[in-house]
Amino acid sequence: MNLEQRIEAFTKLGDFFSQFTTDGFLKKDDSEFNTLFFDAFKMQINRAQEFNGWFTKENVLKAFESWNKALTKENLTFWTSKYNFQENNDPKNVAIIMAGNIPLVGFHDFLSVLISGNNAVVKQSSNDKHFLPLVSKFLEHLNPYFKNKITFTEDKLPDFDAVIATGSNNTARYFEHYFGKYPNIIRKNRNSVAILTGNESKEELEALGEDIFQYFGLGCRSVSKIFIPKDYNFDLLFNALYKYNDIINYKKYENNYDYNKAVYIMSLFNVLENSFVMLKEDENYASPIATVFYEYYESFENLLSRLKEESEQIQCIACNENVVDFVKLGKTQHPKLWDYADNIDTIEFLLKL
Repeated sequence: MNLEQRIEAFTKLGDFFSQFTTDGFLKKDDSEFNTLFFDAFKMQINRAQEFNGWFTKENVLKAFESWNKALTKENLTFWTSKYNFQENNDPKNVAIIMAGNIPLVGFHDFLSVLISGNNAVVKQSSNDKHFLPLVSKFLEHLNPYFKNKITFTEDKLPDFDAVIATGSNNTARYFEHYFGKYPNIIRKNRNSVAILTGNESKEELEALGEDIFQYFGLGCRSVSKIFIPKDYNFDLLFNALYKYNDIINYKKYENNYDYNKAVYIMSLFNVLENSFVMLKEDENYASPIATVFYEYYESFENLLSRLKEESEQIQCIACNENVVDFVKLGKTQHPKLWDYADNIDTIEFLLKL
């Protein structure tokens, strides 16, 4: 199976995903795959929250929408065109150890290994283990080539030649100890930040709310901290974020809000809050659920220098200023195929194995 055929396979997968949207399930009459797969995916989406309380139906469907938009022939062709793909007559077994913080969070690594012609040996998180096996069955039905390319394991990893592992800073030390002798990509904790200038419109600040609240802030591309100029008017931000006030009606989120608020009060921290999100002045990047850290800056240029120095802690930077590598407010949760986690080029790594 050559690269063009693999691109075609994932294009068909993306088209199949288009039936699962936040507007509802839009079953196509002409899909050749629906008889076998539509109801299976629908059931798993409806039941996702039973297995992981954070995987609400809306958030799962947002993940499917995101991958539907990414998996087009145009995107897949553009993404792969910058590399020198040769027919892989010696595919490597690449172990993928996945996180489970948001739905389908490990899909990009899965896609990268297969699109490069290598074999995926997948160890899923217990928090997100029901979608990829269905995706694999879809691909295997589409082309028998994939039957020997994908292995799932819940036990000790079988033979492998390289490793892509995603986890916390603590698990990264474990990964480095056990997998350091193999070619590897080992990812640690990262968070995303936003820079506000005070000139943002209400619509732009509402878009920032998507970056903050989508997936309950659990993703590495979720904005957990904002940088603001001196004398910033917080009313502008709170008024715009009010659009998302319904999030407090979700019990797990509400419990985190109440718990963290109690901790802040008992610790005598000065916190700004509006009944569904808290803003706390803090130099750290990783904020608890229902909390966004903020920090003042005096010089935009000095802030950019600092963020560059601390880049290993940052996944992406949202800002509407025209700076290279920034993403627009509201776009952090919609990376392109070529927006690599931790800025490590996964395809380049895989093609060199």
